[in-house]
Amino acid sequence: MHIPALTPPQGFDRRSFLKMTGGLAAAFAAGGTSFGKPSERNRVLRVAHITDIHVQPERRAPEGLASCLKHIQSLQDKPDLILSGGDHVMDSVRQTRDRTKTQWDIWTNVLKAENSIPVKSCIGNHDIWGWEKDKSGATGNEPDFGKKWAIDALGLPNRYYSFTQAGWHFITLDGVQPAGPVGDGSHSAYLDEEQLDWFKRDLASVPKTTPILIWSHVPIVSALPITNPRPTLTGNIYIEEGHVHSDAGVIVNELAQYPNVKACLSGHLHQVEQIEIKGINFHCNGAVCGGWWKGKNRGFDEGFALVDLYDDGSYECRYETYGWVAEPPK
Repeated sequence: MHIPALTPPQGFDRRSFLKMTGGLAAAFAAGGTSFGKPSERNRVLRVAHITDIHVQPERRAPEGLASCLKHIQSLQDKPDLILSGGDHVMDSVRQTRDRTKTQWDIWTNVLKAENSIPVKSCIGNHDIWGWEKDKSGATGNEPDFGKKWAIDALGLPNRYYSFTQAGWHFITLDGVQPAGPVGDGSHSAYLDEEQLDWFKRDLASVPKTTPILIWSHVPIVSALPITNPRPTLTGNIYIEEGHVHSDAGVIVNELAQYPNVKACLSGHLHQVEQIEIKGINFHCNGAVCGGWWKGKNRGFDEGFALVDLYDDGSYECRYETYGWVAEPPK
């Protein structure tokens, strides 16, 4: 966000004016801005938002995940909670049962060995087992077909859920839906009717004084897909299905009714972005794996976000790298 230069009014020398307004400029640089003095608010929770880990046996991915977790826990001001934003495994949509199990075992074992911070997760499109039946060998009748495997591996109460911690309400969404018949592997992004009804009721149940943070794998809204447009024959911009919520207008209009909705976090696009619509901030927070463990993705480093939540409903979100150096492509 661009902060315009501040000009001292008549009667003020520049040094005194900048001293007086410096705190205001810093406040504008942070999401969920609070206009009170820093001493008037207290941080109640620090969250590390990791997303798009894509663990696999190859390309030192297990070592990369371990490095990220060690970095988070070595911070002098260590987070209280990790939100893991989906795509925990490289891919299970089109992988066999054995390959899928190998990937989930890596996630589970590294987390057990290298992490002591509580973790909450949401489901990413690559976490869903067997939707491309021809390649996965799944029939669709298996008890762990589709999202069930991820729900069990991640210990989720449901594919979407909410919880309250430290005076903040967190809503976890599942925006990954089949784009066509289950079995062809394609996916779209929207809230199904059952989930949308639950979402509206959950929002309405939260006291107006309780700040809300929403997180999902696919961005509800994002400008990133148009930065690398695929032109159609008519010259219009084409945005690939599943890169952003197709029901973004419905969701944003719903959220706009609740001033206590402070921010929406996402991943999926492996890039970093912050935009504001109708007073709601949307943060796409990069990827732990960067470009699928091959280095930067479109100029964005491997990393995660630190999100500080305050008792006055304000927050700050910033992207952090963890110093990973990818194995050179062969």
